[in-house]
Amino acid sequence: MKIATWNINSIRLRLDLVLGFLQQADIDVLCLQETKTQDMHFPGEAFTAAGWPYQVIRGEKSYNGVAIISRQPLVETNYINWAGKTDCRHIWARTQDGIGVHNFYVPAGGDIPAIDENAKFAHKLQFIAEMTTHFGINKPQTEVLVGDLNIAPLASDVWSSKQLLKIVSHTPVETDGLKRLVADGGWHDAVRAYFGDEQKLYSWWSYRARDWAGSDRGRRLDHIWVSLDLADRIVMAEIHRGLRGADKPSDHVPISLTL
Repeated sequence: MKIATWNINSIRLRLDLVLGFLQQADIDVLCLQETKTQDMHFPGEAFTAAGWPYQVIRGEKSYNGVAIISRQPLVETNYINWAGKTDCRHIWARTQDGIGVHNFYVPAGGDIPAIDENAKFAHKLQFIAEMTTHFGINKPQTEVLVGDLNIAPLASDVWSSKQLLKIVSHTPVETDGLKRLVADGGWHDAVRAYFGDEQKLYSWWSYRARDWAGSDRGRRLDHIWVSLDLADRIVMAEIHRGLRGADKPSDHVPISLTL
């Protein structure tokens, strides 16, 4: 199985880009975040025609939204509303192969890393804390967790750890929280394990950069984790960096994992 995650930043705007990626990268299961469309407007027929007929979606107008697109049947589906909000940030499905897939879009957290000054940051920390509690109790078995988690946990996940320590996505309270979620939740950071701890890995580059490739000031905000029983089944991980240079790209690129 080859599974991929991609914050697409509007599926209707970038449908052709996604369809091309599915074909070229030979993806079995694709998890999308920030689909930014109500379910009635999701382009499901286009995915069906392309060979990915099995889909579960949760969307809302203009914001958030998650989807799982699959070649093989999805035999169970579910979702959880986290942090007291119904904002379409999580969906789950079990494939016919028996692998459960969690697709998350964790809140970005705004610009100020202080819960007393920034409700968005408080929401983000509460979201991560609830995930940690949930998976601490419900240990994953034969499951994959993917998504835009909006946290770059390691120094090698950002272009400059020193300069980003006070920037939302790499502050110690966030990175410590995500590491605790991995450890207490029974997860294995499959992509980082594949490449090793030292290699610089990015999946997001700001639209604000005039030359994103030249400055290369990226962050690894997108993740693929597996439950511990799947850790020895990892064949290959890829960060599809070239898609950041596509015409009208998302600011994120897809990451894929072969099991």
